[in-house]
Amino acid sequence: MNIILVEAKLPGGHTLQMVEGDLTQERVDAIVNAANSQLQHGGGLAAAIVRRGGPQIQVESRAWVGEHGPVSHAEPAITHAGSLPCRYVIHAVGPVWGAGDEDAKLSAAVKGAMSAADRMKLASIAFPAISTGIFGFPKGRAARIIIETIQAYFKQIAGSGLKTVRLTLYDQPTIQAFRQAWDENLGKAGQDTTE
Repeated sequence: MNIILVEAKLPGGHTLQMVEGDLTQERVDAIVNAANSQLQHGGGLAAAIVRRGGPQIQVESRAWVGEHGPVSHAEPAITHAGSLPCRYVIHAVGPVWGAGDEDAKLSAAVKGAMSAADRMKLASIAFPAISTGIFGFPKGRAARIIIETIQAYFKQIAGSGLKTVRLTLYDQPTIQAFRQAWDENLGKAGQDTTE
C-alpha cells in the first residue's frame, strides 16, 4: 500500500506529494518510467512496469521507437499501461551519470513528462527517482533537480491541467534524499501527513 509522507499545495492550486510505495500500484492517470532511449525494458523499474503491466507495454514501446526513433530526454514516449491501475506510461529518458550535462538532461526529462501529460489533458502523474538506480545519478542531487523542475514547470505553465504530481519512492535512502531536498525547497509549504 502506498503512503503519502508529505504534501504541499503549490501556487496555482497544484498538489505535490511524496509517497512511499510501489510506482506500479499508483492509481493516477500516468506513471513515469525511467527508460532508456531504445525503450528496452529489461531491467530495474522498467522491467517491473512491464512485468506488472504485461507485454503490451514493450510491444507499444518497440512500435514507438520504430516510428519515431530513439527517445530523447526532452520528448518522452507514451504507451498504454496494460493491466496497471494507471491509464498511461510516459517513458522519460533520464541521463546516465558521467555522460555529461546530466542536470539539464534530468530537468528536461521531468519537464518533458509533465508537458506530455498536459498535452494529453491528464490530471495526475507519478514520478520515480529518475536516473538514481542503474544510471547512477546521485540521489540528493536528482531529488533537488526533480523538485525544482516541477515547481518551475507550474510557475511557467500556470494553467497546467495537472492537479496532482506524486514522487513515488520505494527505499529509505531515496526517501531520505528526497525529504531533505523537499525541506530545502518547500520548507513550510510541505505538510507532513505521517504525524
